Amino acid sequence: MLVFVDGADFDEFYRASRQRLLGFVYVLTGDLSEAQDAVQEAYIRAWQRWSTVRDYDDPEAWMRVVAARIAVSRWRSLRSRARAYLRHGAVESVPPPNTDTVEVVAALRRLPEEQRTAIALYYLMGMPVAEVARETGAPEGTVKARLARGRAALAGLLSVELGEVADA
Repeated sequence: MLVFVDGADFDEFYRASRQRLLGFVYVLTGDLSEAQDAVQEAYIRAWQRWSTVRDYDDPEAWMRVVAARIAVSRWRSLRSRARAYLRHGAVESVPPPNTDTVEVVAALRRLPEEQRTAIALYYLMGMPVAEVARETGAPEGTVKARLARGRAALAGLLSVELGEVADA
C-alpha cells in the first residue's frame, strides 16, 4: 500500500496505478475506449477530492469502485437508449434541404463575415439590433448598416427585388 502525504503525490499515485486500473475497467467493459473514458473520469474525481482520497487506507481501491460505477452507469445509459430505440423506433430521417435553402446558404457564404453574422443573429436567431450589437461588439448603427448591406448583397445574389427584401 502506498501512503501519500500531499497533493503533489497525486502524480505518483497516477503513474503507479493507471495501468492496473485501466486493465481492470477494460475487463469489465470489453471496450478500451469506454474503459479509458471511465478511468479518466475517475482520476478527475480523485484529483478533485485528493485531500480526502489520499488519506484512505487504499486509494486505489476507491478508484476501482468509482471507475467501475462510472463504467456501469455509462453501460446502463446505453442500454436505456437502446431500449427506447426498440420501443419507439428509429428517428424519422430529416428531409434534405430544398433548393431555396441551399441557394440562400450559398449566397450567405459569399457575404463578408460581419454581414453574415449580423444577418444570422438578427433574422435566424431573432435578436434585436441592440443585442446583435452587444454580441458582436459593434455599435448599433454599424449593425444596421451591415444588415442593410447584407440584405442588398443577398438580393443581388439571389435575384430578388429590393422591395421584397425591405418588406421582410
